[in-house]
Amino acid sequence: MAQEKPLLDSLTVLVETQKYDTALSYWEENRQFFGADENAAMLMAGQALENLNKEELALSIYKKALLAFEMSGETERIAEVNYRIYTLLDSQNNLDIESKSYFENFIKYAKRSNDPNWKAKASRELAIKEFENKDGTIAKKHFLDAIEHYKEVEDTYRVGASYANIGLLFLNNMKQSDSARHYFSKGLIIAKEIKNNDLQWNILLNTGNSYKFDQNYTMAIEQYKLAKALPIKKFALKKSLILAERLQECYGALKDYKNSEVQLKQILTIRDSINLLEQNKVISEINTKYQTEKKEQKNQQLQQINRYLIIGGLAFIFLGVSIALLIQKNTLKKRRLAEQQQEIERQKVTTLLKEQELASIDAMITGQEKERQRVANELHDDLGSLMATVKLHFENIKADKEDPALKNTHKLLDKAYQKIRGIAHAKNAGVMASQGLLPAVTNMAKNISATNKIEIEVMDYGLEERMENSMELMIFRIIQELITNIIRHADAKRATIQFTQHDDSLNILIEDDGKGFDTHQIDPRKSGIGLNNIAKRIEHLEGSFTVDSILGKGTSIIIDIPL
Repeated sequence: MAQEKPLLDSLTVLVETQKYDTALSYWEENRQFFGADENAAMLMAGQALENLNKEELALSIYKKALLAFEMSGETERIAEVNYRIYTLLDSQNNLDIESKSYFENFIKYAKRSNDPNWKAKASRELAIKEFENKDGTIAKKHFLDAIEHYKEVEDTYRVGASYANIGLLFLNNMKQSDSARHYFSKGLIIAKEIKNNDLQWNILLNTGNSYKFDQNYTMAIEQYKLAKALPIKKFALKKSLILAERLQECYGALKDYKNSEVQLKQILTIRDSINLLEQNKVISEINTKYQTEKKEQKNQQLQQINRYLIIGGLAFIFLGVSIALLIQKNTLKKRRLAEQQQEIERQKVTTLLKEQELASIDAMITGQEKERQRVANELHDDLGSLMATVKLHFENIKADKEDPALKNTHKLLDKAYQKIRGIAHAKNAGVMASQGLLPAVTNMAKNISATNKIEIEVMDYGLEERMENSMELMIFRIIQELITNIIRHADAKRATIQFTQHDDSLNILIEDDGKGFDTHQIDPRKSGIGLNNIAKRIEHLEGSFTVDSILGKGTSIIIDIPL
């Protein structure tokens, strides 16, 4: 019996210092000597197997230990094994009705216990179970309870980690980035106090993600750089890859292609390093396995020399084939990465060409509006004035005012003068649009409604700030052409123009109560009623254009334009 405790203590130390291979070998060599501590030793062995990714063996040992503790009536040990089985199944996404019973047994014990360690574990697991709930209120409460219990046992690391978990809850579930950063900052203060670089790294990464969610890419880059400056040992390459990918996305969003390209090169370099490490690890495992087999065969060399030669030859063949397959796999990965880089370069060229095309369109629109203004001014100032003068002289002609020919000529002069004024006002609509999209559309609707042929109502929701002038002019011309189509073709009595501005898009809804048409027989891009021109303009604005019409009930046109 005097020997039992040192054996268990030695096994415990090996597990706690993460020497899992050694711990497992130690347990297998001494399992018949643990005596009364046999069940406790099984728990340690299960933990070693779980960390060596041998979950099925770990689960089998945990279940044996649970049965033994239930027979001996050790309630705390029963709760501990229930907790271990549940967390193991949860990590494998293998939760079923049986696994829920392990969770419930663990929670019942924790609630009855006065030990803050157990209460902290229970609160944390209850929070995690609620983590996917978008409301997040219940999960937050459990995390705060866990923090209070961790404070009681002075587990500062888990206090900081729990604050970070609450931050993730606000960011991922409730989409509240400001609240998320509040809890991230609390966790970061603790992580710095205990000098835990891994916890600091995780919090800085998620803080950066919160700014990226807000599209504040400059602040996101600052947080990612702080994380990058931390000395990280565990999973250093994978963490460097994550940061490089985040930075590359942010620089791309800021159109900082130079820094984006730098990060892309780092991504490719890190991925190559990870692939090489994995390849070397596999080769090392193959060599270790081969050396083990060779040693075992050497001990039996006198009796099994023929078998030794066969197995040795197969081992060499296996090693060669494995190395060849790994080299081929690595080559294919490098080729795919090169193809991805070429695709990124092609996308950059496409983006540049599109920007140039949009600049050309802006210039064209500006020129068109200047020409409209010039024609309108000439019609109004020159030809309009001339017609007014002709009319004045005509009225001073001394003749019979009741002469039918004179009356008809007088009416024709009035009609010509009003026609010139109408054309001047229509051509000058772009000048009105320069004062703002909403005032221009409202004024257009007012002038058209004054004819008493159709009533047009303009509604807006959130259209408060001005957009770029060229965009406003193009949108105005689109609406003007659609209203013209309604007047010419729809036989409508009433129409509405509705603007709704969101954070990143403008929605325009144009409806009429006219005769409608069969949308299946009309392709907007091939139609001869002006829709082709409208579709091209909206396409240049990177927007979408939807037509919904019912015969006899009217037409609805929906336009979505990104801002």
